[in-house]
Amino acid sequence: MNDIHDHYCSICGEQRAEGEGIRIISGFICISCEMEMVKTDVKDAKYPFFIHQLKGIFMEKNA
Repeated sequence: MNDIHDHYCSICGEQRAEGEGIRIISGFICISCEMEMVKTDVKDAKYPFFIHQLKGIFMEKNA
């Protein structure tokens, strides 16, 4: 996976190939994190973590 098109997930930090997730602005979210976020309820303990990580993507763009 040392391809120039590899990306690091903005949520978990894992390195993934280009087709293994989605791009949001300048960030990247792997398919595993995307699936976990979609099924996470707002009352779940992990929900604030996902919000914090997503804010990082949007803050980078506005910096």
